[in-house]
Parts: sequence; C-alpha cells; structure tokens
Amino acid sequence: MLYITRRERFSAAHKLWNLNISEEENNKLFDKCAYPNYHGHNYDLYITVAGEIDKISGYVIDAKILKTIIFDKILSKVDHRNLNVDVEFLKGINPTSENLIVAFWKELKPEINTDTRKLYKIKLYETENNIAEYYGN
Repeated sequence: MLYITRRERFSAAHKLWNLNISEEENNKLFDKCAYPNYHGHNYDLYITVAGEIDKISGYVIDAKILKTIIFDKILSKVDHRNLNVDVEFLKGINPTSENLIVAFWKELKPEINTDTRKLYKIKLYETENNIAEYYGN
C-alpha cells in the first residue's frame, strides 16, 4: 500500500455556535470563536489517498486529477467564504475543524475511491497549533 498526499490552502471565516444552547453557554464554551461578526483562518488541508501503483501510469492517483477533485468538491465552495452561511454542504453544521473534515470526507470519498485506491486521511490545520485528522469510515 502506498500513500499520496496533496496539500491545499484556503481562507475562510466562521463562528462556532451551537443553536441548542443559550448565548451565555455559547460564549462560555467557544469564547472568542463565538464573536458575533465571525473570525477567519488560513487553513492548510492535506488529503491522503492510499492504493497500489498503477502498472501503466506509475501513479496511485494522478496529482492533477486529485487537485481537480479537491478544487471542485471543496476549495471552490469554501475558499474566501463564510463557512456558517455560504457553503451548502455545511448548512446546519457547527464549523469546527472536526466537523469540517468529516464533511469534507463525505464530499471527497465518492470522487476518489475506486477499486484500486481509497481516501485514507484528511488532515486540517486551522492554525499551526490546532490540527485535526480524520480516517473516515
């Protein structure tokens, strides 16, 4: 099994907020991440694909194809957007890093997985110190 990782970057705004708890509870739980006018991050997104090397191409997945999938399914929808308001596949989701990568997984998996390769891991750096990883299901 071989693993190929593609890094992409995007910038986006969000506010962490749970509609099922009070304003006071949200402010206590999410602190400055619950500011009413949102805040932004410059995210680093890593997509790892696992598979066998194709005998003809020598690839697990062509990097140009992977780049296009990531752009079409994720970046074109989230880059320079408000994650709480502008992104259809994130509607109703509190856009924590954890929730973002689960949603990204659901968008990417059907496009990446074939008989010879599979989406293996998504890693998201919200900041250089706050990182989430997801290995899917």
